[in-house]
Amino acid sequence: MAGSIDRVTKAAADSGLDIEIRRMGASTRTAEEAAAQRGCTVAQIVKSLVFQGEASGKLFLFLVSGSNQLDLAKAAALTGEPLKRADPRQIRDETGFAIGGVAPIGHLIAIPAFADETLLGFDRIWAAAGAHDAVFAAEPHANDQGSAGCRSDAGSLNRTPDPIRRRWRWARAAV
Repeated sequence: MAGSIDRVTKAAADSGLDIEIRRMGASTRTAEEAAAQRGCTVAQIVKSLVFQGEASGKLFLFLVSGSNQLDLAKAAALTGEPLKRADPRQIRDETGFAIGGVAPIGHLIAIPAFADETLLGFDRIWAAAGAHDAVFAAEPHANDQGSAGCRSDAGSLNRTPDPIRRRWRWARAAV
């Protein structure tokens, strides 16, 4: 797990993002757990949802507000192919993160990412930092500089690359 957290720290630093990773001492695997640990609203928690393209087998990352649910049809429209739940082993092998600790940055592979526009309504959001009890705070607009993504409402989503995904593409496609 320390390796995963170190990757998140390095990805943030490489992107010019100043983050502080906090180990909470209790699980932050769900949005509700993370919000309770951080003392923030569930909506301020970034859920990192990984799905797989049915045809390509390619992984896609959806960064969704904790208060929203991903609309799979809208998400599929963004990716250009039907989606299915990715196998947890594949997620770990390809991203380097276990479910419950998937961060928006620091993946082992380049992964197309889409971010929920709902997150732009907050001054501060909290995301997983590579372990089941680790989180970091970010300013949603800072993610535009650190990530390559796209906006959308698929949970309200956008597509993003690395640092905090090199530019999240904020989109309306997932709630």
